[in-house]
Amino acid sequence: MSERGVAVCIVTWNSAGDLRRCFECVAAQRHRPLEVVVVDCGSTDDSAARAGDLELGSLPRSVVPLGENRGFSGGMNEAIRRSSSPLLVTLNPDAWPEPDFVSRLVERLEGAAGWRVGAVAGRLVRPEESGARRLDACGMRLAPSWRHLDRGSREVDRGQWSEAERVFGATGAASLFVRRALQDVAVDGEVFDTRFHSYREDAELCFRLRERGWEVLYEPRALAVHRRRVDPSNRSELPWEINYHSLKNRYLLRAYHQTAGNLLRTLLPTLARDLGALAYVAARERTSLAAYAWLWRHRREIIARRRTIQSRRSVPPGAVEVWFREAGLPL
Repeated sequence: MSERGVAVCIVTWNSAGDLRRCFECVAAQRHRPLEVVVVDCGSTDDSAARAGDLELGSLPRSVVPLGENRGFSGGMNEAIRRSSSPLLVTLNPDAWPEPDFVSRLVERLEGAAGWRVGAVAGRLVRPEESGARRLDACGMRLAPSWRHLDRGSREVDRGQWSEAERVFGATGAASLFVRRALQDVAVDGEVFDTRFHSYREDAELCFRLRERGWEVLYEPRALAVHRRRVDPSNRSELPWEINYHSLKNRYLLRAYHQTAGNLLRTLLPTLARDLGALAYVAARERTSLAAYAWLWRHRREIIARRRTIQSRRSVPPGAVEVWFREAGLPL
């Protein structure tokens, strides 16, 4: 396989309605060589069949029906295992990249002389509404409250975030990852932690990349449309399972990666956020209370995994801590 070979990895779950446009955009990519791997997580629609039948031109494809819903994490781990390219693009079915999207990401990777790059994020925008286009994600940043935020999310696109930069992380919806980096940070053979199932799993992966000294870059010329389904603004409309995993995973993220120094520095904003979350779920979202019980039941397993992750850290805490202050840093 060429050193520039890219595998586009797609996880589906009842995604049949999105696949035609997604596949059209993948088939239109100018980058070669390109392979496509689709893993279906037990869809009850015809996602797997459509993934096998839709036109992809001459691109090689693999469609893997799992027969069960292992979430984004489990599905993407399977897609990574089934692919053979040294570079991978994780792509949601509701993300539609421009024809030069993959090429731009690879160019940024290859042009980053002197940097040990593990991932490259593109510029994601939301579908136009009322003649206005809003940004979806221009790389990922961290807040002192331990929120991980997509830079520019929901802002009207006026050309902001237009410089290539180093950023904390890259969204799993549409980003380029280097297989060598993913293999380096994998724990027990897992790239994405299946305990996360869905939501925040990309941020957790980016913490491991950062803790092992891998850089994440942002390339604004790599453009994709993303019709985001999960957003804090529509939490009350989401299935209870999504909200449950979202709450559980915010604590799991910190349990793995928060240092003692960071705990002291971020105590007030994180405590305020935690108390607000507890009050909210107790009053309005009682199905999510099970997240606290899950964390308690699995506490020994969580502690063991934290020890493994922290024992493999190869950079000082300050190398990660800077991302709680900076939204981006220059190349």
